[in-house]
Amino acid sequence: MSNPLYDSLFGVHAGKTTPFLHLLDGSTITHLDFLETAAKTANFLTQRGLVTGDRVAVQVQKSPEALALYAACAQAGLVFLPLNTAYTVDELTYFIDNSGASLIVCDEKSKAELAPVAQSLNAKLETLNADGGGSLMDGSAGMPTVFATVERSADDLAAFLYTSGTTGRSKGAMLTQDNLLSNAETLVKEWRFTDKDVLLHALPIFHTHGLFVATNVTLAAGGSMVFMPKFDLDEIIKHMPDATSMMGVPTFYTRLLGDERFTKDLAAHMRLFVSGSAPLLAETHVQFENRTGHRILERYGMTETNMNTSNPYDGERRAGTVGFPLPGVELKITNPDTGETLPQGDVGQIEVRGPNVFKGYWQMPEKTAAELRADGFFITGDLGRIDEDGYVHIVGRNKDLIISGGYNIYPKEIELVLDDQPGVLESAVIGVPHPDFGETVLGVLVPEKGTEPDLDEIHEAVKHSLARFKHPRKLILLDELPRNTMGKVQKNVLRDTYKDMFTQG
Repeated sequence: MSNPLYDSLFGVHAGKTTPFLHLLDGSTITHLDFLETAAKTANFLTQRGLVTGDRVAVQVQKSPEALALYAACAQAGLVFLPLNTAYTVDELTYFIDNSGASLIVCDEKSKAELAPVAQSLNAKLETLNADGGGSLMDGSAGMPTVFATVERSADDLAAFLYTSGTTGRSKGAMLTQDNLLSNAETLVKEWRFTDKDVLLHALPIFHTHGLFVATNVTLAAGGSMVFMPKFDLDEIIKHMPDATSMMGVPTFYTRLLGDERFTKDLAAHMRLFVSGSAPLLAETHVQFENRTGHRILERYGMTETNMNTSNPYDGERRAGTVGFPLPGVELKITNPDTGETLPQGDVGQIEVRGPNVFKGYWQMPEKTAAELRADGFFITGDLGRIDEDGYVHIVGRNKDLIISGGYNIYPKEIELVLDDQPGVLESAVIGVPHPDFGETVLGVLVPEKGTEPDLDEIHEAVKHSLARFKHPRKLILLDELPRNTMGKVQKNVLRDTYKDMFTQG
């Protein structure tokens, strides 16, 4: 037995003095340097009393040392639990308590607030700051630069990721070594990554996208990363000529398009732009291709599964779709009530099965049984359809489905019409309570900069395009839509804001 995740992503680079991380100050960290830091950290963690299978809850700023902590956990057989830096102490308390974390690693600034939490939950506490300082690195400094990698099997847990919890308590998705490794190896092949690739890495590393896609793919390919603490437009533009690839959320690409320095010449050296975590507007696809000659590759994944589908590297990258199921991943569209597979082209719930699908929710057997079928298919909660060419379309979340007067209404269909109207940058369609229909359709519009959309004209356009029961009862203008840290529109926030619009009085 070995440790598949560590051996294949990290250990395979032992002794390599080629760059792994290019930092913004011009310095580089080699694979050798990185692995020595990870080994010293692993030694320190075990000296602190952590043993195989213990959970390590981490809420820190992005840094090379934070990434080395992930590697150290893999090497020491610990379960890595990255936590959003925006979470409050109350939220963190739930995650730490629920996971049974043996160690909390936080920024020095959070120590005073988290110390009582650690004490009450019998967890150890260490600090790690954005500059790499703090007690974790201080304690690791004098440790040996080699560590005897702990044996683990492909089915052993490697990480927990907590779902966003918009419809109740967050659930801890248990991800195994094989979940992470199989997905990384598949994406390397599908997206043609090699040891020559230099990835612009501006994503957070507390999330699947930045950690288990961007980082793991780079490691599996043996490439390197321009490692940025956060998205910085000036730094992205500065370093793009030195890179070959970039992974981002839609906001990254709209910000690039809003800067005149972002030209075809600047992007000429790039091989691939990937977008995910939130839907990319068709308009952004078109603008990006017109500006650069590149067509953004959009894919579909989630906390519990990593990546499920991808538009092709070779072949048509079709705007408004997330491409085809990845090799080894089965995807079907089913009836939410019966679980029966629906005919091609019909809208239903998306279910997936494959080596990427998680093991279940931590200490939530009922939730696991409700969403992970006995035959291995995971009910994603997303609604979608497969078109005549096999491309997968995401229509929305099951919980976003609007049922008005007995009719099922898919917000995405209405949003596509609204997005297409003059002066509209983007839209979000939600269902809100209505005394006669149960729910009714509300459209929220964000205007293009410097414009004021004509709402009467938009209502008329909707009448020509959609059946009457799908028409928004009202259109509202907002400067921007509420989003989470990965750019997803928070429709639950909109529903809560406007829930009384048609029921009061």
